Amino acid sequence: MQIEAQWVVGFVDGEGCFHVGINPHADMSVGHQVLPEFTVVQHERDVQILHALKSFFGCGVVRRNHGDRMAYRVRGKEHLLTRIIPFFMKHPLKTKKNVDFLKFRDVLLLMEKNEHLGHEGVENIRAIADQMNRGASR
Repeated sequence: MQIEAQWVVGFVDGEGCFHVGINPHADMSVGHQVLPEFTVVQHERDVQILHALKSFFGCGVVRRNHGDRMAYRVRGKEHLLTRIIPFFMKHPLKTKKNVDFLKFRDVLLLMEKNEHLGHEGVENIRAIADQMNRGASR
């Protein structure tokens, strides 16, 4: 299945998610691990679309999410910084999801500078993440 850039933009606007998890992790020097993730979830009957996205971006995995749902996920910092971020900077999302994307990008740029390895950096990232995915309206 061949897909084009503008189709990807529209599909991700409707079905995609940019998420930053901050989880307790005793082995980390600051006691937390920052986990950025780009995800698209679909019913298993449409799994070919997720594989097409994986092929389009050249990275990530397609796995079962929950029950009959499958997910395309990109979690690797390098792939997020070199493939996902540049794509959506060149081809901006059209909905308010672009605001979440830009905050997601800010987090990754902080991580690129290793800010996530210090307490202050984790708190800065947490403040950004708390504003994502409807958090600003809470």
